Amino acid sequence: MFLPNYRAWVIVASVIVCLSTWYVIERTKLGSYLRAATENPQLVQAFGVNVPRMITLTYGFGVGLAGLAGVMAAPIYQVSPQMGADLIIVVFAVVVIGGMGSILGLVLTGFGLGLVEGLTKVFYPEASNTVIFVIMAIVLLIKPAGLFGTQK
Repeated sequence: MFLPNYRAWVIVASVIVCLSTWYVIERTKLGSYLRAATENPQLVQAFGVNVPRMITLTYGFGVGLAGLAGVMAAPIYQVSPQMGADLIIVVFAVVVIGGMGSILGLVLTGFGLGLVEGLTKVFYPEASNTVIFVIMAIVLLIKPAGLFGTQK
């Protein structure tokens, strides 16, 4: 199997971006403010943190990550206004399987599902779109909060 240089670069860049985003959210002061603001924004604002600005910047960072993903995917896929529409269902499955609240779990789940889908396309192409939903159904039957999610 041959992996073109650009795709290898995309994989490396994606891993770096994912791990650095996880590090910022889980290991820095800004990340602790952000996590606290999602739970109780009034309390965080009482400590002097500008919560609306932080939420706006977080949203902008998410938009920037989506733009980066589109730029990296452009040489691989056909560019169109609807180029992310096919992926939105797979992204939903990654969030459900990984579990809400665990960024590292989502990264690991996304990587694992990507491998499973890629291998399924090689050995049984007809089932490549279905295998993710079968895995999602099995995970939800066994662990309703997802693999890395916490039950509240």
